[in-house]
Amino acid sequence: MDTKFFLGIGLAIVLVFCGAAIYTSFTKLPAASAVPEDRETLYQVSTIDALMQGVYDGVQPISELKKHGDFGIGTFDALEGEMIVLDGKVYQAKADGVIYAVPDNATTPFATVSYFERDITVTINEPMNFSVFSTVMSGRLPSQNMIYAVRMHGTFPQMKVRAIPAQQKPYPTLTDAAKNQSVYTYTDSTGTVVGFYTPVFFKGLNVAGYHLHFLSDDRHTGGHILDFEVPANTTAEYDITPAFEMSLPTSGAFTGVDLSQDLSEELALVES
Repeated sequence: MDTKFFLGIGLAIVLVFCGAAIYTSFTKLPAASAVPEDRETLYQVSTIDALMQGVYDGVQPISELKKHGDFGIGTFDALEGEMIVLDGKVYQAKADGVIYAVPDNATTPFATVSYFERDITVTINEPMNFSVFSTVMSGRLPSQNMIYAVRMHGTFPQMKVRAIPAQQKPYPTLTDAAKNQSVYTYTDSTGTVVGFYTPVFFKGLNVAGYHLHFLSDDRHTGGHILDFEVPANTTAEYDITPAFEMSLPTSGAFTGVDLSQDLSEELALVES
C-alpha cells in the first residue's frame, strides 16, 4: 500500500487518542454550566404565622442557613433570643441582655437571610422614631411591592430592643411568650440596624413592612427593635431582593389557634 495511506491511518489514530485524553481531562473539571448561588434571593425558614402560633422547634441548623446569606434576622430553637446575621457571622441576643456567638450546630425555627449588596442609599433628613421611619421611608422606596434588605449604621440616641427567653413545651403562642420578654433601652449606642422590608401582600409569610434587629459595634447589646431614634443625616442602605425562597418547618406542632384567623392584631402587639 501507499506510504501516504499508512501515514494517514497513523495520524487518525493519534487524533483519536488525543481527543480521548482531552475529554477525560475535561470530565475531571467542575461542570462548566454550574451556576453560582443566587445572591439576589431572600431565603426564609418557615413563616411568621407559624411562629405566631407556637412552632418554635429548630428545624434548620445555622450551618445550612449561612449557605443562603451573610445578612439577616430570626430567632432560635424554643424561641430563645433574637438572631442577628451580619457580615456572615451569626449572633444571639438573649433575654439576659448579653450577645452570644452562635455555633453552626444551633438551630432556627424562623429566619430570613440574603447576601447584602447595596443597590440604593437614602439619607434621613430629620430625626425619626420607628413609626415615623416606617411611614416616611416606605414612601421613599422605588416600589413598595419589592423585598428590600435594610442596613443602617450610626450612633442612635435611643435604641429600645427586646429578647424573649426560651419557651417550654407545650409552647405558648408568640403573643403569650412575648409577655415575658426582656426589654432594654440604650442611649447613644453605636451599631448596625439589620433587617428587611417586605410588601403588604407578604402578611402571614413575614412581617409586612419593616422588621429590624440591632447589634452594637462592641457586640455587647442588641435585639429585636421595638423603637429607636434615628438621627438626621443617617444613611439607610437598601438591597433590592427580587427573588424569594422558603423552607417550610418539618416538625413542631401548631397550637389550637384557628389557622384561618387574621393574626395581624396579635403580631402588632408583639411588635410593640
